[in-house]
Amino acid sequence: MASASPEPAATETGDSVKIRRLEIADRERGFLPLLSQLSSCPDLTESEFAACFADLAALGDDHVILVAEDPAAAPERRILSTGCLFVERKFLRGGGKVGHVEDVVVDAAARGRGLGLRVVRRLVEMAKDAGCYKVILDCTPELRAYYAKCGFVEKGVQMAVYF
Repeated sequence: MASASPEPAATETGDSVKIRRLEIADRERGFLPLLSQLSSCPDLTESEFAACFADLAALGDDHVILVAEDPAAAPERRILSTGCLFVERKFLRGGGKVGHVEDVVVDAAARGRGLGLRVVRRLVEMAKDAGCYKVILDCTPELRAYYAKCGFVEKGVQMAVYF
């Protein structure tokens, strides 16, 4: 998950936004407030964030968090979008792998710029490169058309138990 150096900038657009792996310094660049636009995300202290970051980083390429960063933005608002890929290993399909895309959000002020699409496409590409036989995600009915633009097709019904 973690990266010492950013991945090369995406070239789909001419802006300065870079798609890269989450870095520990992203706590100060607006990562947690961005996640709070998606779901409940209480602020974490620096040490709590570092511990969570280390736990996720230990999973290596089986848990990747990407961010879209605008280096020209104010320091505390540089992270404009994020998404996560979790790779599930299975006994099915001869020990196959399934990619799960999670926690995709674009800052409300940055929507309409294609940042979410860029993040999701990069996550799907990473899943394919990891040998996943499929990539799945859950979304609200209102976001079906958006994820269809990202190449997903509706399949099945989501069920959940919350604690």
